Amino acid sequence: MCFSQVVKSLFLVFLLGGTLTRVRCLSFNYTLFDTIYPESGSGQLIMSKYSHIEFGAIQVTPDVTGAIPNYSGRVFYNNTFRLWDKTKGVTANFSTTFVLNISPKTSPGGEGLSFILAADTTPPQNSDGQWLGIVNASTNGSSQANVVAVEFDTRKSYQEDLDDNHVGLDVNTIYSEPQVPLTNLGINLSSSSNITATVQYDGKNMTLRVSSKDVFSWPLNLSEHLPEEVYVGFSASTGNDTELNCIWSWEFNGSDIGDSGFGGGGDNDLKLLWLWITAPAAVVLVLSGIVFCLYWRRKQALYAEDPYPGLEDQIRGSSTAPQKFLLKELRKATGNFNPKNKLGKGGFGTVYKGLLANKEVAVKRISKNSSQGKQEFIAEVTTIGSLYHKNLVRLIGWCYERRELLLVYEFMPNGSLDKFIFGNEKLGMEEPTLTWEKRHIIIHGVAEALDYLHNGCENRVLHRDIKASNIMLDSEYNAKLGDFGLARTIQQRGKTHHSTIEMAGTPGYMAPETFHISRATVETDVYSFGVLVLEVLCGRKPGNQIEENNYNSSIVYWLWELHRNGRILDAVDSRLNMEFDEERMSCMLILALLCCHPNPHQRPSMKTVLQVLTGEAPPPLVPTEIPAFVWPAKPPSFKGDSGNSLSESKRSSFTELTGR
Repeated sequence: MCFSQVVKSLFLVFLLGGTLTRVRCLSFNYTLFDTIYPESGSGQLIMSKYSHIEFGAIQVTPDVTGAIPNYSGRVFYNNTFRLWDKTKGVTANFSTTFVLNISPKTSPGGEGLSFILAADTTPPQNSDGQWLGIVNASTNGSSQANVVAVEFDTRKSYQEDLDDNHVGLDVNTIYSEPQVPLTNLGINLSSSSNITATVQYDGKNMTLRVSSKDVFSWPLNLSEHLPEEVYVGFSASTGNDTELNCIWSWEFNGSDIGDSGFGGGGDNDLKLLWLWITAPAAVVLVLSGIVFCLYWRRKQALYAEDPYPGLEDQIRGSSTAPQKFLLKELRKATGNFNPKNKLGKGGFGTVYKGLLANKEVAVKRISKNSSQGKQEFIAEVTTIGSLYHKNLVRLIGWCYERRELLLVYEFMPNGSLDKFIFGNEKLGMEEPTLTWEKRHIIIHGVAEALDYLHNGCENRVLHRDIKASNIMLDSEYNAKLGDFGLARTIQQRGKTHHSTIEMAGTPGYMAPETFHISRATVETDVYSFGVLVLEVLCGRKPGNQIEENNYNSSIVYWLWELHRNGRILDAVDSRLNMEFDEERMSCMLILALLCCHPNPHQRPSMKTVLQVLTGEAPPPLVPTEIPAFVWPAKPPSFKGDSGNSLSESKRSSFTELTGR
């Protein structure tokens, strides 16, 4: 049976049923809301101008587009619910359960959120602030309002309001009767936590439960206040103060008011009896066909639209791939990627804090807009999955499902190094200053990690994107190198470079020869490490040169000028207040300059770097004048370090510059 035939058959079954009785029940269940899949909410909801689905939730009053003072919003299911039947004198019953989250953005927060039944989906004009998007000054208390609401009020806007943490029942008015405070029940609506509420109506009474606690049960005849058909949904508002009003899940079950029983006998009862016996059987058969047909078409469509065909086969082909997780596990772990759990955002995706098996983890959600999403994902899983070192972030697992690419790492309580060096510019925040001792330990830890990648693991690994934002700090401020999205493994043990058709890395950290060679090398990693050391010691960003000879705005050129003038310690971060070992500090700054030498053959290996850091090797010597960059670079007549990888490099160009 083809899809169109199934649909026609189902239409006929319901048409026959419709000649016997009018069926207008309503039932749906959203465990999450997704903008990609219409069946997850985005295609079945009526939303006012600024309300939308974001971060897996209905944002009734969102703030992701900026400040939202004096705003009201409404969100409804797009089909009406038949609430009562005048001819039969029957009133429907319903039950709805939803998870709400009210998160203040100012102190105090906004006004609150309501579950509503309304004749109109459009918010009344000027229904912001204390009106909760339910009524306005003109319709308040008027039967023309045609609205009944269960309000979750977070502001004492009227003298009649009990407090700023109560619930109430509103019938064509904003003045609640009854209204019940929640503080005594241990519930705080403005706590930014998920709260489960259930509203039930049995045709005579409206009942509310919040967080499994009975709050009120109130006699109410909805047919006296609402039209026969209504929309069900939510409204919310903000005033001069604002808050986020979110719905994370929503289930609704409403009765069919045609199911009022048999009575009176005769043809009508026989018709109803026929409907009860034959129609369900026909519907079951037809629905079975529809389910199979839809499943097959959906499966084919998903396969055809798979943006990363063969990705899972590539990962499973690696013997070192870590554990695979289900998407539903990671959604649950992160609160459905709740923005409150967001740890940071980079060029390839967003990282969320999560809880798996009572253990804190970090979950990276690869951006669907990332042009390198697949390559980065495979690189991380197949590269870092096989590496074990105390100074490398451990990859716990991965997930590829429903077009989502997800990586699960061990959680680093202190986040990334860059926020301690530069602070959070977007929020105007600055973390506590790292002491000289902690900075030295961090640099030493990164050096150990790089030495392991270059010389200590089975296959040499080139990281290709060493920078402060990719250095994570544990609870003791020990450094762990992460973000292996650009990393490449060299299978041949003796080989020291990786050829590529695109230039990868971050401007400011990229060695000057990168603009001439089609390869990543151990020397380009060493250069990036040198820039990182200067960042950590000087508290200064690296600059953003994008050409091999443009050092004028770079930290390397700046420090070499200070070195030429004998003032290299003037570069040290002023926040250290001169509390450091001057001899060791000078040694580390000069070592960083050597790592950033324009001639890659003059750069030390990471093994040599570690020897200098631990005092096993003497401080390096570097010229006072910055050497000119010349390409092809002239190799030295003798180099004791066996890590040279550029002696036979040829001039070539790149087709793409990839920054992060």
